[in-house]
Amino acid sequence: MTLTKEDREIIEKSIRDIPDFPKKGIIFKDITTLLNNPNAFKTLINHLEERYKGYNLDYIAGIDARGFIFGSILADRLNIGFVPIRKKGKLPYTTVSEKYSLEYGFDEVEVHIDAFPKENARVLLIDDLIATGGTASAGVSLIKKVGAECVEACFILELDFLNGRKDIDTEVYSVIHID
Repeated sequence: MTLTKEDREIIEKSIRDIPDFPKKGIIFKDITTLLNNPNAFKTLINHLEERYKGYNLDYIAGIDARGFIFGSILADRLNIGFVPIRKKGKLPYTTVSEKYSLEYGFDEVEVHIDAFPKENARVLLIDDLIATGGTASAGVSLIKKVGAECVEACFILELDFLNGRKDIDTEVYSVIHID
């Protein structure tokens, strides 16, 4: 399912550019204006529901924190479970973790060891943005570590010039591409 030109424009126009944030020279793509625009948000969620309704998914895993917004709503629409992938130390039960590289150092995400109770679960990973791909790659690895299959990684925005999808070990779909 591809996005229509009209729907793409609705979504793109709802995303605000913030110049020089978080530092000079960066144009931050602010999705809060997408979230508070009911028409744009519904257009996006309707598109994602249409795309994924035939994927025979069992769960959606959302990356902390904005992936929770899109993932939980889409899981509800598809009548499947939602699983949070959180930053280290935020989950209360036994977890599996995965480190990933940042510009200066490392970070870590984790998931509950029993996050996907269905055997051979089919999982969609979702987040708002893919930049360098480190967090997404770690998320895919976590899904596999606990015995599930990551069918695809989905992002609302992709910064194409950073080529973050190259190290993600699953199919990647991005709604909007930024050159």
